[in-house]
Amino acid sequence: MRYLILTLFMFFSASKYETQKYNVIVSDNDFEIRYYPKALKAKVSSTKNSNGNFYKLFKFISGNNENGDKIQMTTPVYMKNEKNKNTMEFVMPSKYDINSISNPNDKDVTIFESEAKYYACIRYGGYSNDSKFKEHSKDLSQKLKELNIETVGDFFYVSYDSPYKVFNRRNEAMIEINYDENN
Repeated sequence: MRYLILTLFMFFSASKYETQKYNVIVSDNDFEIRYYPKALKAKVSSTKNSNGNFYKLFKFISGNNENGDKIQMTTPVYMKNEKNKNTMEFVMPSKYDINSISNPNDKDVTIFESEAKYYACIRYGGYSNDSKFKEHSKDLSQKLKELNIETVGDFFYVSYDSPYKVFNRRNEAMIEINYDENN
């Protein structure tokens, strides 16, 4: 079964994905401040590892929903650790809204509309791991302190690539910020 899932993910990862829209407000090398408008997302949270979360979300977009709809994969995939729970979120294609998306059959999959917010991020390449994420989160924290920008919540990780993509991988450490474009 795992090989089937990996094969399907490889197939889907070979195509060009729709990427969640955002506006870059500030850009300095790998550091950016972005404004994200609201977006429709599907999420799963559990106390187990994120592989189970991915599997549930992948099944949802592969047709495990009330209409049996196949929903196109998008980027990025959000991964958060909140209150001792691992949360994974898939952004839904922009053609859907909260009323047109098919409801999940799995009670652990939740559909929601995110709020419009500002985020800061640092982009890095290669395969990510806890050590790299912590290093880049620390760099992002330092940069935000230098700019006197207040953070909200915890750092989280986003990935734009299939695990099978070897070159030019895109990962980001991100955090919500309090930001006023007029100042």
